[in-house]
Amino acid sequence: MGKKGGGGGGGGGGKGGKGGGDTKLKTCNFVKARHILCEKQGKINECWKEMGEAYLDDGDKIPGPKFGEYAMKYSECSSAKSGGNLGWFPRGKMEGKFQEVAFSTEVGKVAPPFKGANGWHILLVEGRRA
Repeated sequence: MGKKGGGGGGGGGGKGGKGGGDTKLKTCNFVKARHILCEKQGKINECWKEMGEAYLDDGDKIPGPKFGEYAMKYSECSSAKSGGNLGWFPRGKMEGKFQEVAFSTEVGKVAPPFKGANGWHILLVEGRRA
């Protein structure tokens, strides 16, 4: 699921992943997140569309428990049983693109579908800490 042993994560450019001048994000070493993982782009896009119609069209926030319902319905990861909950994880634990997105997304925001090493993801960041 998104975890890689320490090698090969250099392509993500994680240190500079702040996005265009967003001053709300401070450097952190741990992120708490939920995710949805699908092998096929079509399935993740179907989930994103359903989320958009219900929540995201009015902004990019969705309550964690509701996100968890989408994870249980769509995700192909073993974390789906727990609503996609990944808990707290440190920098360097997840593969490059996943880490880049996780550490550059504000708390409470949902990152749109992106392609990682293990498939297509939608990510909800629930917390950040030093």
